[in-house]
Amino acid sequence: MVRFRLAGPMSQRFAAILLAATAALCAALLSGADAGAAVTSTSAAMRGGAIGGQVPGSVALRPAEVDSVSCSSAGYCGAGGYYLDNSSEEQAFIVAERHGAWGTPREVRGLASLGGGGGVVSSVSCASAGNCSAVGDDDSSTDAAFVVDEKHGHWGRAERVPGLAALTGSGADGLSSLSCTSAGNCTAYGTYDQVTTLEQGLIHELAFVVSEKHGKWGTARAVPGLAALNMGGMAAIESLSCGSAGNCSAGGFYDSFKGSGLAFIVTEKHGTWRRAEQVPGLSRLDTGGNADVNSVSCRSAGDCSAGGYYDNARGSVDGFVIGSKDGAWGRAEQVPGLARLNTGGWAEIQWLSCGSAGNCSAGGSYTGLKNSSQGFVVNEKHGTWGRAEQVRGLARLNTGGIADFTSLWCASAGNCSAVGTYNNGHSTQAFLVSENHGTWGRAEQVPGLARLNTGGYAQVNSLSCPSAGNCSAGGSYQVGYLGYGFVVSEKHGTWGDAMTVAIPGS
Repeated sequence: MVRFRLAGPMSQRFAAILLAATAALCAALLSGADAGAAVTSTSAAMRGGAIGGQVPGSVALRPAEVDSVSCSSAGYCGAGGYYLDNSSEEQAFIVAERHGAWGTPREVRGLASLGGGGGVVSSVSCASAGNCSAVGDDDSSTDAAFVVDEKHGHWGRAERVPGLAALTGSGADGLSSLSCTSAGNCTAYGTYDQVTTLEQGLIHELAFVVSEKHGKWGTARAVPGLAALNMGGMAAIESLSCGSAGNCSAGGFYDSFKGSGLAFIVTEKHGTWRRAEQVPGLSRLDTGGNADVNSVSCRSAGDCSAGGYYDNARGSVDGFVIGSKDGAWGRAEQVPGLARLNTGGWAEIQWLSCGSAGNCSAGGSYTGLKNSSQGFVVNEKHGTWGRAEQVRGLARLNTGGIADFTSLWCASAGNCSAVGTYNNGHSTQAFLVSENHGTWGRAEQVPGLARLNTGGYAQVNSLSCPSAGNCSAGGSYQVGYLGYGFVVSEKHGTWGDAMTVAIPGS
């Protein structure tokens, strides 16, 4: 099955890789007057501010991207991603915000001793101020997943995921994301390759989970039951969320023996993972045989919600939501009111977050007139989902007709923020929109980002809101042919300007 998607974590990583490859190629090609012009253009665009120090007008910065942001409380956050070194190799970095001020980006220590020369931080999760964890992948040939912990404000050294080498047999693609419920108690997931001798050496892609308990990472384990479902050879977790230590849920997709993509959900209870199962009730909707869980959110143990998309018999793709209570999942349902918007035949939930049990918000995209992609939001209140509505003000920005949500976070019931991308006809820019007391406002451009994004491609990759009106986000923008990382923060309901992650070049 061929899967073409322009939303969710997988597409963000693809965009990041593409941007990095473009940056590396162009950095090698630029020379003389062209290189000088790029440096001048970059420094001119960055005069609005930078984290990690001031940016003199003649200093070149390294291409970089912020892939993940997590905040434990207002003004206390962690972020991570990668930058390109002088050899155009990816190098993983982390950066912290303390007392509302972002510090200096620092390279993840210890990656070289793991057998690779660099790496990427794919996800950061902060349980309390100064106590965060990060996961990612390095550029070693096999078992490329790493974990690294911050304790009391000090980051340790990266270490290999225990047990992953024995599990894979062929190699791992790294860790994609993690969720930490308290300091030293986290769960992460990733994908690995498994050689199937019964099929003449064909490689199946499967998902694994690994947990940290009281500061010690355990052994990586295959998702129970997923191999039996994954007869088509490709499966992955797309999203994971933990309501408390040892109580998590995750969802994603697998290929059936008929070559169709089906959505699954899997739940952990009291530290034990149950068997993966097809999303309950989705088969009656997914008559076209193409479905995925894009986002999962758990506000407390056993009380979670999830959303994604499915393909109906009419050849139209629609969004679905599903919830669990006390660990038992209900039945998937079509997003109310979405069919009315989705006249072009493609709609999906891209991100979902719950402010409290039974009170969630979700965002996604749909195709409308002339097959243009627009954004929608939908709210759940006391366990009942309302009707999807178009994001107010986004159509005015999105004149090019390509809009996607890239992250959504609810600090409490009815108080959420979301970010995404849109196209104004000649460039891709980033937007943000907030919900206050159950009412969504108007979408607006990320402040200050258009001034930085002179190359015409920007996106917010991650968002975190520890309390209503206090959020931080990070992503990348383009200057010429090079990409650079940025962060942007909201304090007491007011967003500041995007700031460049300043990693000096040489």
